[in-house]
Parts: sequence; C-alpha cells; structure tokens
Amino acid sequence: MPNHQEANNLEKQQLTLYAATASGLEALTGQELRDLGYDVAVENGRVNFKGDMTDVLKTNLWLRTADRIKIILMTFKATTFDDIFDNVKAFGWDQWLSMDAAFPVNGRSKNSKLHSVPDVQSVTKKAIVSQMAEAYHRKTRFPETGAQFKLEIALNKDLATVTLDTTGDSLFKRGYRQEKGAAPLKENFAAALIQLTNWRADRPLIDPMCGSGTIPIEAALMAKNVAPGINRHFACEAWHPDYAAELVNLKEMAKTQEKAVDLDITGLDIDGSMIDIARLNANGAGVLHDIIFKQLAVKDFKTDKQDGVIIVNPPYGQRLGDQKSVRQIYKQMGQVFKPLTSWSKYILTSDLAFENFYGAKATKKRKLYNGALRTDYFQFWATH
Repeated sequence: MPNHQEANNLEKQQLTLYAATASGLEALTGQELRDLGYDVAVENGRVNFKGDMTDVLKTNLWLRTADRIKIILMTFKATTFDDIFDNVKAFGWDQWLSMDAAFPVNGRSKNSKLHSVPDVQSVTKKAIVSQMAEAYHRKTRFPETGAQFKLEIALNKDLATVTLDTTGDSLFKRGYRQEKGAAPLKENFAAALIQLTNWRADRPLIDPMCGSGTIPIEAALMAKNVAPGINRHFACEAWHPDYAAELVNLKEMAKTQEKAVDLDITGLDIDGSMIDIARLNANGAGVLHDIIFKQLAVKDFKTDKQDGVIIVNPPYGQRLGDQKSVRQIYKQMGQVFKPLTSWSKYILTSDLAFENFYGAKATKKRKLYNGALRTDYFQFWATH
C-alpha cells in the first residue's frame, strides 16, 4: 500500500480522467460533469476532464449516465514490444501500486502494428513487475492479494494508452436492484432516457410498461437529488484508507443535498409479479413511497391528468414470432396515448417500423444503443 505521504501526493495530483459512456450518451455525461463544475472535452464513448482523487470519488458518486471513471496514466507511440516495455517500465508504478496490489492487465489493439493482444498484455505486465521489483527491492513474485488496480493498455494507430479503472462494477450497478425481469434496462441508460425528456419534478411521469421499475426509480432519485452511487462501493476506495475516509465524507455531504419533494410518478405493468419486483427495487432505492406501482395493461390505461410525460421501453419483438404481438401493443399505445394531447411521450424501440403501427409520426427521433442493440427513441411532444 502506498505510504501516507504518497497517498496525500496522489490526492492533490491533477490527473487526466475520463468518464466512459455508452454510444449516444456522451453529451449527457458531459453536461453532468459541467454541472459538477468540470471543464470537459466530449469524444466518442467518453468525456475527458481533469481532477484529483477527490474528484475521482466525487464523479463516481454523482454521475448518473456514465459507465465508469478511468485515469489515463500514460500515452506513448508503440510500434515494437520494446517500446511498450521501456515506456511502461519508466513509469513510477510503486507510487500507485502497493506491494500486495492485484493488477490485472487487459489489452486492446486497433489499426496497430502490434496486434497480438495477449503479447501486448504480457509485455505490459512484465514491465510493471520489473519496475516494482526494483522499487520495492524484491526478487520474488508479487502476491497480488490486496486491493485491485484494473489496468488496460489500448493500442490505436500505434498509439498506446494505459488506463486505470477507478470504478469496479460499472456505475449502472447502483446497489438497489434486488431482482430483475427478463430484459431490464440498465440504471444509467434509464437515467439517460429521463434526461432526454422535458420532464420536471413538478409534473406527472408515467411508465406504462415499467418492468422491474428502473425508469420510475431513477426519476425519483433524480428529482430528490439522491447521489446515484450512495449505496455502493468503488474500486478506488480500497486503494488507501484516506480514499475510503474521503468517500464517507462525500456521501455524508451528498445526504445533506437531498431534497424532499412531492412527486407524481407511476409505474404500471401487465405482469403483477413484475410490479412486486419493482416495489422491492424501489424500496431498496429508498423511493417506494414516492412512486405508485399498479398492475395494468397498456390497452386499459387512461388518465385525466394534464401536462405529464410518458416514458416507455416496450418489448422490441426481436424474435420473429414475437413481432406480431409486439406491434399489436404499439397499436394499443397509439390509441390510448392519442387523447393525451398535453402529454409528451417518449418511446424506445429497435423496431424501425414503429411509427406505422403506433399511428403517428414522431416529432423527433434519437439513435441510442441499448447495450449492443441499435434503438430509436421516438419523441412525441405535447401539442398544447
């Protein structure tokens, strides 16, 4: 483990960081980071920013739409394995890795002379071990029984970038999900779907096919300003007791920023067992009393409320046998939503013919990737 002085140096050291995101969500994560006070540069699949270890902990705790926070340790040109070995060995690994640190090395290579990923990983690992053996005056192997420092070397057009993952389990794992349904939305993707709407906490929100409740739960957490990472741990807090203590402080501070608000959020589903799961998950997130969950089929849905927002992630009918029944649901949605002219509706599906069955043209469409699946977010804005 780094000594106390080294941990303090790292805490104050300005690091080159990035938030990794799903394709299509970069602008949302960029805005979240700006709202937290950071200068950002948005790229494909990531948002770059600078900060120290406190910022690493803070962004892990607060970002709703990102996947993970990574530290860029070094970049260098690499056309030979010697280039990798020499550059990696020249880095001060002992400043980062304790003597018992576990440091798995993953690799990736794209459009580069060095295309054998196992060899790239192996040479990188050897170089790190070589530097640490000299720094720690140790000839035997390192035990790797301590805190995990997950490293990656990525080669792109012969440029090598070595990164360190600070997050551990992806940020979508908020820690509140007790159970899930067949095709659950990731929590950070659900948060993104909400952020892409015009919903505000003083308006009604309905998810008429809520499944395990992810969209209503994320909406309630957002409205109450609950830090999305409040119920979980991050890999980097195990790196030094100071970091664990700092995270405790940041979580305490986050709790003081939570808001008490009256919310009108409803989650409906045709399947009663999914409603039970949604309630369990909402309870785990501490928002059970902020959401009304009810068993109801989409075709039976109606409301007298005005100026609300509907967000729905219906089945997509990926398998051919399902397509007919799913398109029947799209038709039912079109019929029951049509009278709600003061409501905005946001519907996510991979079925590009969706509008034909829904019976109306979307005001706007946005291409998003739900995991590896290309989907469209069909937006129907209120007409009065």
